Amino acid sequence: MTAFESRPNRSAEVVLVGRSNVGKSTLMREITGHQFDTGGKPGVTREPNHYDWTATDFVITDLPGFGFMSGVHADRQEQIKTDIVRYLETFADSILVGVLVVDGKSVIDIIDRHSSAGEIPYDVEMYHFLQELDIPTVVAVNKMDKVDDRDERLDDLCDRLGLHPPWKQWQETIAPIRAKAGRIEPLNEAVRAHLHAQQRDDLFTYF
Repeated sequence: MTAFESRPNRSAEVVLVGRSNVGKSTLMREITGHQFDTGGKPGVTREPNHYDWTATDFVITDLPGFGFMSGVHADRQEQIKTDIVRYLETFADSILVGVLVVDGKSVIDIIDRHSSAGEIPYDVEMYHFLQELDIPTVVAVNKMDKVDDRDERLDDLCDRLGLHPPWKQWQETIAPIRAKAGRIEPLNEAVRAHLHAQQRDDLFTYF
């Protein structure tokens, strides 16, 4: 049995997705209060981390990072991405919110670099994939303490994702955070808005 098949049998789920080294595991720790492996080395999380509240029919899942990982073979990187896509497709009906975590400092440069090379950037592709699956999506823009031109950067991100700036009209979608400092309230508010829309206010206690 692979870890992708080890998901607890729960009918409600929130998933964290994103490229390697954007702070997903740190964010997971902040949400759950539970310690997960984190590290400066991309690709520390190679299998899903599930955090399961046994008293509630609910699980939070931190999916492995996708994209380039130093020291990880290209075939393995591609396999991880395939596994993530398969996981999201398989459990789409149970996923109440998909949280796409990006690095606020580097995300625009990475997107533009891939776009100029004629490729679809992973972050943009994943955002639209979640939309196609009808999974309500929040983009958690992490490491905002390292960003000087905050509003401009967030407007640029909206533009790249096909959302009309200014970003402030998309606060249920764009959530600037600092996971390491525990500053994640914009994300919690966005997630709660989506949970409320699905009549799951009972899960507010986790966000």
